[in-house]
Amino acid sequence: MENSLEAWDAPAERRKQAAAEPEDRKFVTSLARGLEVLRAFTPSEGILGNRDIAQRTGLPKPTVSRLTYTLTKLGYLNHIERIGKYQLAAGALAIGYSTLANMRIRQIARPYMEELAQFANASVALGTRDRLNVIYVDYCRGPQSVLTRVDLGSRLPLATSAIGRAIIGVLPPRDRDWLLQHIAKREGSEWPNIRAGIEQAISDVKTRGFTMSIGDWHHDVSGVGVAIVPADRSGVFALNCGAPAFQITREKLEREIGPRLVNVARTIEATLNGA
Repeated sequence: MENSLEAWDAPAERRKQAAAEPEDRKFVTSLARGLEVLRAFTPSEGILGNRDIAQRTGLPKPTVSRLTYTLTKLGYLNHIERIGKYQLAAGALAIGYSTLANMRIRQIARPYMEELAQFANASVALGTRDRLNVIYVDYCRGPQSVLTRVDLGSRLPLATSAIGRAIIGVLPPRDRDWLLQHIAKREGSEWPNIRAGIEQAISDVKTRGFTMSIGDWHHDVSGVGVAIVPADRSGVFALNCGAPAFQITREKLEREIGPRLVNVARTIEATLNGA
């Protein structure tokens, strides 16, 4: 369903408009809405009321009330009666844990990530695309790296993060153009500057194998990213290595960490592909 990404990543008003349009006959709208309620919870916003969920999903509050009631009955949400809000329950955790446990790439990548984090004294993450973002499926830090605001399950924007640009850089042109159209709609007036960064990243992938983000995602964070593409095209992943700008220089990222990250990614790819 090609327009689903746009519909669910748009602001609330555009979501409502999209919901009124004809749907794919195989698309179960009630199931999609229930899953959107679960997606409204994030590592930084783990306790939400029906009003909060309605604002984040663009769904009518009465619909949200029925969905949270049902999800609570099924064990995916806990209702905190004292404050009248909800948080994810064990049922949702079980789904997430099963997903992570069955990602073979995590087991392969982990020792290489830890080694690189130790060498660079920085953070190293493994992620994959989630709509217009990248979600971390594994994460580790060097022994003396400065604590950052991200961890397992964190989401970073595709368009401005090194890890997101690495994924964009390896997509087939047709898929990339389609994705960039939706990013452009989301970014609005910021798009010209963001597009320049993406175009540079696409060029960097071709010439040196890694992308960079120097203060583009966050003004005081620098990082490099490299994509990992399994031979069976089961999904595109990426690694990044980054740290606060005062802790790691652009020169070190370009000359040492970027090339090393490329080697790590190619080694993981070879192992995944049975080489």
